[in-house]
Amino acid sequence: MSTLNVKKLKVNELKEELQRRGLDTRGLKADLADRLQAALDAEAAGGAQEEEEEEEYDAGEEDAGGFFYLFIYRSDKLRRNIQRGCLWRPSCLPLFFCFVLYSWMFYIPYEGKTEPKKEEDTEDDRNSSHSRKRPYDDSRGYGYYEHREDRRGRSPQPPAEEDEEDYDDSLVAIDTYNCDLHFKVARDRYSGYPLTIEGFAYLWAGARVSYGVTKGRICYEMKINEEISVKHLPTSEPDPHVVRIGWSLDSCSTQLGEEPMSYGYGGTGKKSCNCKFEDYGEKFGENDVIGCYLDFESGGQVEMAFSKNGKWLGTCYHISREALAGRALFPHVLVKNCSIEFNFGQREEPFFPPPEGFTFIQDLPLQDRTRGSLGPATKADCEMLMMVGLPGSGKTTWSSKYSEQHPEKKYNILGTNAIMEKMKVMGLRRQRNYAGRWDVLIQQATQCLNRLIQIAARKKRNYILDQTNVYGSAQRRKMRPFEGFQRKAIVICPTDEDLKERTLKRTDEEGKDVPDHAVLEMKANFVLPEAGDFLDEVIFIELQREEADALIKQYNEEGRKAGPPPEKRFDNRQGGFRGRGGSFQRYDNHSGPQGGRGGYQNRSGPGGGGNFRGGYSRGGYSQNRWGNNYRDSGARGGYNRNQQQGGSYNHNRQGSYSKGGSGASGSYSQSQVPEHQEWFQSITVAY
Repeated sequence: MSTLNVKKLKVNELKEELQRRGLDTRGLKADLADRLQAALDAEAAGGAQEEEEEEEYDAGEEDAGGFFYLFIYRSDKLRRNIQRGCLWRPSCLPLFFCFVLYSWMFYIPYEGKTEPKKEEDTEDDRNSSHSRKRPYDDSRGYGYYEHREDRRGRSPQPPAEEDEEDYDDSLVAIDTYNCDLHFKVARDRYSGYPLTIEGFAYLWAGARVSYGVTKGRICYEMKINEEISVKHLPTSEPDPHVVRIGWSLDSCSTQLGEEPMSYGYGGTGKKSCNCKFEDYGEKFGENDVIGCYLDFESGGQVEMAFSKNGKWLGTCYHISREALAGRALFPHVLVKNCSIEFNFGQREEPFFPPPEGFTFIQDLPLQDRTRGSLGPATKADCEMLMMVGLPGSGKTTWSSKYSEQHPEKKYNILGTNAIMEKMKVMGLRRQRNYAGRWDVLIQQATQCLNRLIQIAARKKRNYILDQTNVYGSAQRRKMRPFEGFQRKAIVICPTDEDLKERTLKRTDEEGKDVPDHAVLEMKANFVLPEAGDFLDEVIFIELQREEADALIKQYNEEGRKAGPPPEKRFDNRQGGFRGRGGSFQRYDNHSGPQGGRGGYQNRSGPGGGGNFRGGYSRGGYSQNRWGNNYRDSGARGGYNRNQQQGGSYNHNRQGSYSKGGSGASGSYSQSQVPEHQEWFQSITVAY
């Protein structure tokens, strides 16, 4: 039990203790104290549990007649000791080496509590160097990566209900409803910071304040507390730490300064409105305090100005009263990898005294302030609209228009396209000439989207899930966390001719497209959603159900004819995968080095060798998605059932890649090792 008295520690001492434990040192003193106390309690509980386990383990070792019991039936305890780094104990070493020897000699799997490998890949599996997934390629649009996640995603458990905090709604504070999902608001609601893990470090995160103003001379302050470390970003990333501060209408998006009636002043020394950036003031960063001023009494126009560390920077914008039309302007912040703190007048002393005649917004009478939009009171009032349709069918266009037509709903659009909008640089989308990083960026965006969907299920808001969602399993998996919401499927199914036209148009505009083999696989597995367990309603926007059903059946047949049999999943049996010879089968629509050996690859054929025999198809397959895909002749790069030319699979690798077994030079073999042997191989190599 620690002797530290958290309540008596000063802020610096609290931060030192937290830093020593590798914990976050941001926040107010109360937050720091709570964080440290929780860590101390966890340490105390962990120490007691370790002592109890040691006593139980030592008592078991004294059982003279239980030798085999010790190293077979109690292997789970041995595993825990190894993971805890306890191999130096004299009592553990003999047991460990006996266990290793016995397992290698007789191939007897121990009886532990390890679960068999699941069919779905875990996140670690997806990131490992031996993953079965295809490498990310900058020639593929983000729809392709959404398709991959849909096929391999795991079914999450319904999330826990987010705790509702009692808060005085008459106070001016950061509005937890009018902010981005990845902006974390502190308990006092006067400070916050964005998520910065993985691809979130590329994203802007915005938040608006709960009250706006329409009259008077009003001000507030914002301090940049910290520029959060983002060492995982490439050194070429422009301006990884930026804050943009200002005012906007309640109807504007969280991207401050990127649409009309949204005004911002950024740390790069630029002012912005409607994505028009101009020089203004000075650059600012960590520990700087920016004052924001709005003067409705200046005459014919409303004047907006800023200050830096008490220094007046002059008028930034003149806003027409006719354009405002009596609507309130709200304090607004947009940050990238910075933690910030507001002063709306709640502090005893301001960071810097305001100019004469200006009043902090908190000191304005409640009747002179305008409350921002209020969120749904219960989950039953929230909507989750799941888009369903092939790439290029018009899902994103419909989502944007529908959201604009219903501003009172404040729909949060969850989609890769929306993520990319939050990765803008100086108001411009990151272009595809991204010098080899585009594929990484798309991968990061997809990971961010998956995390945002998890966060969204805990917050009472209205959402539009802008993805393909053509797999029945993906529909079920994504709707399950939103239990209690009004869950609806919006099916966008245009005619085949319209789909081709829209796809070509999107390819011309964006420059890259979803690969043909991915679209064909989606067509083969397209399932129209049905109202039932996880959906309350299904709405068809273009073709109605009967017409859409006929077209989807046609797509199913087209996809099944073009592609190989479904990929065989892991069976947890010796030999690896179901199917003849335990081979791992994969569909890859690429021509081999000789032009006729690509396509469907059968790795590790019977006997565990590395060679494969040709491809598989019901005829040649052209790369032109809309051309004659099913010709009788075996074209180059196609799939020919009777093709017998041999060849090895090396995928531009140097030398051979082997996971057990033997094969010719340049071959790829993947024979499976029993699970208990794999574990001991990793342990013995480590030690």
